[in-house]
Amino acid sequence: QVQLVESGGGLVQAGGSLRLSCAPSGTIFSIVAMGWYRQAPGKQRELVAAITSGGSTNYADFVKGRFTISRDNAKNTVYLQMNSLKPEDTAVYYCQVQRVIGRYWGQGTQVTVSS
Repeated sequence: QVQLVESGGGLVQAGGSLRLSCAPSGTIFSIVAMGWYRQAPGKQRELVAAITSGGSTNYADFVKGRFTISRDNAKNTVYLQMNSLKPEDTAVYYCQVQRVIGRYWGQGTQVTVSS
């Protein structure tokens, strides 16, 4: 069973930056898109950013201009560069890989932004 391995979370002060990475433990075929979601305590999981196999990107309004999603197609790895972080960005961030049929989720990585 392929797993998504996330890294890069941690504690940072407001205004700081973090870079998240997500790579599969094995080969995943028929990838349509890769993305990042987040879930804060007591809230629903929400889309942060996504990137298709063709390179098209989609961002939630609350991260536009601050976060950048990118991918390495050869490695099926997706990155999320997070700049100008705010305390309200504090959440568990999850990687998702969308296939033609089915999807994979990572285990989540905690991002905490202190004020």
